[in-house]
Amino acid sequence: MSASRQNQALPALLFLYKEVLQINLPWLDNIVRAKQPQRLPVVLTRTEVRAVLTLMSGTYGLMANILYGSGMRLMECVRLRVKDADFERREILIRDGKGAKDRVTMLPESVASSLQAHLIQRRILFDADIRIGKATAFLPDALTSKYPNAPVEWGWQYIFPSGSYSVDPRSGIERRHHVDEKLLQRAMKKAVLATGMAKLAAPHTLRHRYAIHSLPICLIQGTTFARCKSCLGTRMCKRR
Repeated sequence: MSASRQNQALPALLFLYKEVLQINLPWLDNIVRAKQPQRLPVVLTRTEVRAVLTLMSGTYGLMANILYGSGMRLMECVRLRVKDADFERREILIRDGKGAKDRVTMLPESVASSLQAHLIQRRILFDADIRIGKATAFLPDALTSKYPNAPVEWGWQYIFPSGSYSVDPRSGIERRHHVDEKLLQRAMKKAVLATGMAKLAAPHTLRHRYAIHSLPICLIQGTTFARCKSCLGTRMCKRR
């Protein structure tokens, strides 16, 4: 049993004995909680990252380059919507990230033109979906009732949509969801194997490389340490 599972079960046992069974077991108060194992992340060199990204093309290649250039998490990239990309300010707005927090990160200059070209094709797909009545986008929480016309607006569409339609089990509406994150994971795994590397690199590995590669450059250019951490959306990064 994992450490997280043990720590999750302990409060349930304490509640069961103290509140339900009304049994006082003093030894339960002195139980040592399981410790999370400390794991070192897989980190690629610049040469290795360049080799992997060179072998990735199309939509998955664009997504991988965005991950490497912005430090986003995998699902944050998959769930991006058209309105979240600000090309004029070269920023990406990440909504409802880890911890249900919003943040702003950079839109890499190297992928801006490719992303704009992708959005042109995405608009063509959106217009085709409108003609057949399947262009509604999923909106979180109560936004559908607050903004009834938003699901069919261009700005709310996923930047990286699924290649097929699916029925939403909550509403019964048939529409495009965002692309399956497993497809990007498989595409990167295939590229990593093609390079001959033995490292178990995944899309999240590009986020680690962003932290190592980009943040020191940002600090040299005068960006504050707090701003660097906000781009990553983490509290774990500490100044040495």
